[in-house]
Parts: sequence; structure tokens; C-alpha cells
Amino acid sequence: MTVLITRDELKAAIDAGAVTVVDALGGDYYAQQHLPSAIALVESEVAERAATLLPDRDAAIVTYCSNPACPNSKAVANRLTALGYTDVRTYREGIQDWVEAGLPVESSVTV
Repeated sequence: MTVLITRDELKAAIDAGAVTVVDALGGDYYAQQHLPSAIALVESEVAERAATLLPDRDAAIVTYCSNPACPNSKAVANRLTALGYTDVRTYREGIQDWVEAGLPVESSVTV
């Protein structure tokens, strides 16, 4: 079962530096905009890249994608849990909710 986190809880954890945020959209979506300090990790790459990107299996991790209709964040969270990660939660509302709340995002796109 995927444990959920609210926007306010996630913002507080990000502000405190107490969580690793995982963008489950990846690619151009990640480049265009992502939550502060988020790393990109899509489901198809979890087995190959998780140990390098997320070496501490007991660290707090939150996955997100675009909105509640997007299954990516839950899929990545389930894969991480199956690999032995112990504190994985999902921000189900996703980046759409984050942006609509007026919270900051980062971009990898150069203008």
C-alpha cells in the first residue's frame, strides 16, 4: 500500500531538508519543471538507478508525478518499496497541485 503525503507536509519536509523528492515523470516533463531539489527517476529505471541515486534505503523519499490521474508516482514508490526502501510516500496530487498553490518549482531548461 502506498502511503500518501499532503502538500503542506511535503513543503515542510522540503524546507527542512528532510526528504528526497523523486519526480516520476522524467524526461522533458522534469526538464520543464520539477519540485525543488527533485531527482528524476522513472519506473523503468528504478532497478538500474535507485541504488546510485538513493543509497540510503531508510531515508525519507517522496514520489510524485503530474496529478492524481497519473500512475507513475505510485509505480515508482511500489518499485522502491519492493527494493527494500522503508520510508517511501507519494504526493498523489502531484506537480499540478503544487503549481496551482503557487509554490516554487525548478527547471532544467535553459533559455
